[in-house]
Amino acid sequence: MEFLREWLDLTLLQVKVLQTVLLIVLVVFMRVAALRLIRSRIEEDDPDVWYRIRKTTTYVVAVLTIGMLTWIWLQPLGNIATFLGLFIAGIAIALADLLKNIAGWLYVVARRPYRVDDRIEVDGMAGDVIDIRMFRTTMLEIGNWVQSDQSTGRILHVPNGTFLTKTVHNYTEGFPYLWHEIEVLVTFESDWKRAEDLIEQVMTDLTADVVERARHEIRHAGRHYKIRYQHLTPKVWLSVKTSGVVLTGRMLVPVRRRRGFDEQAWRGILEAFAAADAVHLAYPTIRAIMSHDVGEATRPTPQLP
Repeated sequence: MEFLREWLDLTLLQVKVLQTVLLIVLVVFMRVAALRLIRSRIEEDDPDVWYRIRKTTTYVVAVLTIGMLTWIWLQPLGNIATFLGLFIAGIAIALADLLKNIAGWLYVVARRPYRVDDRIEVDGMAGDVIDIRMFRTTMLEIGNWVQSDQSTGRILHVPNGTFLTKTVHNYTEGFPYLWHEIEVLVTFESDWKRAEDLIEQVMTDLTADVVERARHEIRHAGRHYKIRYQHLTPKVWLSVKTSGVVLTGRMLVPVRRRRGFDEQAWRGILEAFAAADAVHLAYPTIRAIMSHDVGEATRPTPQLP
């Protein structure tokens, strides 16, 4: 550029402005040409593939442009270390999210907080992991407006950088069972001890096979995690509310069959209560007790003149 400077008698600042303009024009031309070339070689017009290509091309062009502009404007300083430092900082800023997702992917691959087919929850999003890629993890969503951890049918794409800063809840790692509770409210006049026995019996019959499998699997999980469950059989806890006696049944269920066990337990409880005359379900009620003393003289109502 020295001959151009001498020929046009330009100042140093003017030369750099001219170099900047030429660089930008060249970069824009190269980007358009590259996209046209790539588009001509794509056999299928896939919007998702084309979107990723455009984003990647934009990132590459941005990094190269920042590097060249930095070189142009810092060239008089003659300080290559300064140039490299600013260049690397520019790359880090431009690709911050991209680098964070790569770091998250490396963490997932190295530490294995979850695997494909695991059911996890992170940052308020829950689902079954169906794919793990370098930049994102894909889950089949559960919960949200659907009760008892049933699938919603939606696909969640979670950036891998999320797993570096947010707590990961793994439903299935090590011990693929959950403690599920059913709250039953009976009236104060009911035989609550009988109701307690009925609820516990229904849950015991329902989870007999589950408890046996869980005993075996918890020994295997104990080799890797300090899981020390001593009692795996169902248990009923008692408390009192204003409307009656609360009996909370607690049982161990498989992670992905929670709703089915909930329904079967309720069917068994309702059938058992229907056969027991001394047990009645309660609901919010208001009672009014009125009393009147028969011997009390009735005061006459005053008459207006």
